[in-house]
Amino acid sequence: MKRFLFLTLSLLAFGTTALRAQEGIPVYFDYLTDNYYLVYPSMAGIGEGGKIRLTARQQWFSVEEAPNLQTLSFHYRIPDSRSGVGAIVFNDANGYHSQTGLKLTYAHHLPFGGDYRILNQLSFGMSAGFIQSSLDETEFRSIIADPIITGGRNSVGYFNVDLGVSYSYMEFYAHASVLNLLGSGRDLYTAIEFDNLRRYLFSVGYVFDRDKWQFEPSILFQVADFTEERTIDFNAKVYRQVGFGTVWAGLSYRRSFSGAQFLTDGSSGEQRLQLFTPLVGLNVGDFMIGYNYSYQSGEIRLDNGGFHQITLGYDFGQLTAKRYDCKCPAVNY
Repeated sequence: MKRFLFLTLSLLAFGTTALRAQEGIPVYFDYLTDNYYLVYPSMAGIGEGGKIRLTARQQWFSVEEAPNLQTLSFHYRIPDSRSGVGAIVFNDANGYHSQTGLKLTYAHHLPFGGDYRILNQLSFGMSAGFIQSSLDETEFRSIIADPIITGGRNSVGYFNVDLGVSYSYMEFYAHASVLNLLGSGRDLYTAIEFDNLRRYLFSVGYVFDRDKWQFEPSILFQVADFTEERTIDFNAKVYRQVGFGTVWAGLSYRRSFSGAQFLTDGSSGEQRLQLFTPLVGLNVGDFMIGYNYSYQSGEIRLDNGGFHQITLGYDFGQLTAKRYDCKCPAVNY
């Protein structure tokens, strides 16, 4: 019962109409810590060399079995080619439900123009992944027998595909992807399953350069196909070149276009998802560390605490002679 109540409050707090909309890797804010490959397969091998990123996210430290996520991603540009490869391993847990998965990616990059120093590139990518989804009902209790509850541990695996496209022109970039393209269902619950997990993402941004400072505004818009849930992220990052590397900070604001109905003290209302996420980071040589904290505003919240996430990264294989003449952090390592 405790876990069921936890799930119900979580759905209300996040304004989602179905938990299955987040099947696969949830779209949080780790993409802003130089980790766009997590949500856009076309970013695999976007520049010369490769990147490794490790993320860990924990929500509501004071809540037992609160959502948590860990990802390990790697992508690399095959030398002297237009091809990139990548892999993602992840583990995601939320109360009684958990999922682990592996994604393998191939991307192809088409440069335009003859000057290799000018970044002008169209990229296509595809990730094929296998996800193992689990449901733990061992602590569910019911006075009257419920045929839907098995009282055991259910587990099922399924296959899915992500597609992505990116366009980069010097400091400008635009991305789009379709996650869970096949719409494969889990068939994990004994109730009716809807085989539609598709999620659409679109991003656009630009890096403004002034001496040792760079300013990067961007937006990300996402739509869940089955639930018709829509959210938009407004992002702003600032970079400062210092003697030992690059220091950066930013702020993201996420808002949903629709909300969840709630009843309190005899009156009803609607709450839309609103998340404020400050982030900070540091690049020193080939190493990167980033941290972000998300705070949810609104009358209905499961806990007053926020959502903590840390990212560790390592860049390798890019020669100075292979760098583009642009301020483009996602491409020039």
